[in-house]
Amino acid sequence: MDGLVLDLLAEGSELDGLVGGLDARGLAVATPAAGWTIAHQLSHLAWTDRWTLLAARDPEGFAAALGREFSDGLGAVDRGAAEGAGEAPESLLGRWRKGRAEVARVLAEVPAEVRLPWFGPPMKARSMLTARLMETWAHGQDVADALGVDRVPTERLRHIAHLGVRTVGFAFAAHGRPAPETPFRFELRSPVGELWSWGAEDATDRVTGPVLDFCLLVTQRRHRDDLALTAEGEHARAWLPIAQVFAGPPGEGRKPLRG
Repeated sequence: MDGLVLDLLAEGSELDGLVGGLDARGLAVATPAAGWTIAHQLSHLAWTDRWTLLAARDPEGFAAALGREFSDGLGAVDRGAAEGAGEAPESLLGRWRKGRAEVARVLAEVPAEVRLPWFGPPMKARSMLTARLMETWAHGQDVADALGVDRVPTERLRHIAHLGVRTVGFAFAAHGRPAPETPFRFELRSPVGELWSWGAEDATDRVTGPVLDFCLLVTQRRHRDDLALTAEGEHARAWLPIAQVFAGPPGEGRKPLRG
């Protein structure tokens, strides 16, 4: 848990390095997410941190708020992002920084076996920390793309890849399809060239390639045609275009950058 907390804090700090010096005009730059500026991205992260803290501190209050705030479907997500659209930079950055630090501290204190409510299935604190790291990285990718910055991939991607592996069944369910009963094998190259693997070595359904590309796929930050990933087996090939690591209904994904 200590290492995961430190990785979450490091991911937030890296994104802070991209946005910390932006003025109102800089925060208003459009990102690849339709209708969302950099300010929307940061406000969304701050909004999700608030929900995380509510889930950890008041599970019953979380359930009540969920029914109230999401009565119109996913409108609450866009409202949360829009909160920061016109907010002063120092105010927006301040509440995002405060929230992410509080999330790391509070989740580190949750007993290991306690499951916290969420928008999808309940999660243990470790999984919640991983999810927050994944979201920070994914929305950070949108910000980096908006600013024309190529980020250097880190070993923290292993957390996101692990979440991607664990959500294969969820991705199928999100599309109204039964989860495959056959095992998957994942073999991904780390940022320094090491082999990271999950699943049985003799599995016929396999996904291989760079871990960066895998993380871009499961967070739907790149179209699969733009990624150096290979799928073998009927179920692995079917999963590649619907991969989704985040809670909620299927996302629209991104259009191909090439071709």
